[in-house]
Amino acid sequence: MFREGIRISSIKTVVLGAALLAYPSGMLAQHGAGAPGGGGAGGSTAGGGLSGPAGRATGVSVKDDLKDYRELMAVQATSQQIVQYASMVKTAEAASEELQGFLQQLAKPATGSELAGRSESVDQAIERARVENKKFLDGFSERQKSGLKEITKKVAKADSDLEQEAKALGQVVGAAKEVGPPIASSAQSLEHALTSFRSEQADLGADMSIGTQDRGAAVTFNLPPVKSSVNFGDETIAITTSGVISKGASEGGQNTFQVELTADLSDLQQNIIEVLRRQLNKADRCGEQIAIQSATLTPEPPASLVFLRLHFERWACFGRDTTNELAEGNATIDMKLTPAVGEDGTLRLVPEMKHINADGLVGEMLRTGSLGENVRDKVTESILSAVRQGEDFKAMLPPAAQGYTALRHAQFEGIGSGRLTAVMKGDIRVPDEKVTALTTELKGRSPSQETVLQTVPR
Repeated sequence: MFREGIRISSIKTVVLGAALLAYPSGMLAQHGAGAPGGGGAGGSTAGGGLSGPAGRATGVSVKDDLKDYRELMAVQATSQQIVQYASMVKTAEAASEELQGFLQQLAKPATGSELAGRSESVDQAIERARVENKKFLDGFSERQKSGLKEITKKVAKADSDLEQEAKALGQVVGAAKEVGPPIASSAQSLEHALTSFRSEQADLGADMSIGTQDRGAAVTFNLPPVKSSVNFGDETIAITTSGVISKGASEGGQNTFQVELTADLSDLQQNIIEVLRRQLNKADRCGEQIAIQSATLTPEPPASLVFLRLHFERWACFGRDTTNELAEGNATIDMKLTPAVGEDGTLRLVPEMKHINADGLVGEMLRTGSLGENVRDKVTESILSAVRQGEDFKAMLPPAAQGYTALRHAQFEGIGSGRLTAVMKGDIRVPDEKVTALTTELKGRSPSQETVLQTVPR
């Protein structure tokens, strides 16, 4: 019979334990415990514990264990994925229950039309399970797709087998006039395919470190999506943010809830060239002239990458009618933006000019002059304004959480075919007397509801 529990790989647990014992300070850096602009962005810091010799446990292969640990962390499910996984498993369980009802029906006298109706219900339930399965797999980041390639192949094979067996049962039932051995045999084959399908889903959950705790007892709330927008001149960028809140520890009269917000920045990606043109383009007759020729925004978790191609000219005026061109040239810029949380709990982006390809005076002005600073600051401010709109806790959370919420960590992620999202994690810490009010308000918020905020001018 199919096991309802989700198993955790013992090998990965040992590897994770070894990495924790060998490098406790490095672990903190990986989870944003470092200073703002370094570990706070989710990355390693210079001189961090992950690569240093101090405190190394004897007998532990640092290279191998840390490689395995990083691979494990790269494929771990986000809070949003844990909720989606539970929904996927629930639909597969419902399909199994529907099939069991059909098998019980075979033991009773039934007409062909009665069997056809029950068979159609089974087919619909299985189709829902397959749709939820596909949606879950389509939401993987590029790193998850790579790290989970083998298990997803098995899930895909189980899905294909399930589809074939479901079609076969429908054909057999459609051709039969009464209950007989062919229908029973086909239904049993479908049951075997569905059991294998659910088993592969369970293995997938284990590989993504979706734990064994009783999810029926867990307290998790899905926040309804919030739609907002940011204006860049006459260009309006839409941001849709969804969220998950899960109950954490209770200690010393304080109750902690974990919050994870995910802002969809795909509209910003699609319109990044127009956004940056409105921020950077200028045509001063007696000064700088900048024209953005192309721009892209792509995920490189935990950061994002901006690529710019621009044309620059600098002119000087002598008298009313005389102008002289002082500098002119094209340039390409690769810029990395890494989220960080400041000591005051505010979100910021740490910019890094990765590569500048420009010659002569234009190259010098971009590398060491005000031109480079202006481009860096304008790009950072534009993207930060959109991300901050997505991490607006006040817009997402109920009144009972206001004043008790703090942002702890932020990073960019890529989902599907390179879509950019910003994931913000924080916590709500409320005293005992506020817990009931908070949970009541969270229960009253339906995930199917959608909030639309006013456009924020930029």
